[in-house]
Amino acid sequence: MNISTSTSGSAGTATAAHRFRWRVIDIVVASVLGVASGLIFLLWNIGYLGPKALLEPLLPGVQGLLDGPWLLAGVLGALIIRKPGAAIYTETLAAVVSALIGNQWGGFLTIEAGLVQGLGAELVFLLFFYRRWNLPVAVLAGIGAALAGGINNLVLWYAGADTGFTVVYLISTALSGAVLAGGLAWLLARGLAATGALDRFAAGRSARVRV
Repeated sequence: MNISTSTSGSAGTATAAHRFRWRVIDIVVASVLGVASGLIFLLWNIGYLGPKALLEPLLPGVQGLLDGPWLLAGVLGALIIRKPGAAIYTETLAAVVSALIGNQWGGFLTIEAGLVQGLGAELVFLLFFYRRWNLPVAVLAGIGAALAGGINNLVLWYAGADTGFTVVYLISTALSGAVLAGGLAWLLARGLAATGALDRFAAGRSARVRV
């Protein structure tokens, strides 16, 4: 009895370790996602300026609605790779790409922002023990990335902002994170899975099961 229980426990531990262990293909695909997202960051670094100029006079802080595209990488990477650290890795790598090519915020602060945003998403997936990959969890991860990034921005870029600005900004960035980082990432992951491109990942296999 004791031997059987011990063997079963060891097998369960080994299975869990295997499920969380990164494969070469995980690293490759996460890296591709990170680089591709970094290029999207570069386009949005310029593209957001027009909408920002329109939104800021309407209500200070509402420009947080534009943060979503910078939060997409971490949530998408986690939904596809489904391994601990995927959100941090893809979001930070995307920020590194943006920093290396150049932007208006400086290299170090761009990478730091990516790390913080990735951590915000990562903590949500950790909260669900890396077992839930549905739309509500994706939306929560988007909000987590947005709030982590939003607080970071308030400290670094909006120091001294009043309560009204802070509340409006955090609500706005959370909404953007929920829709553009969480919801959009979930749709993209499902779309890729439907093509068969993710058949070597749990995300692809679970899509086949649903079908």
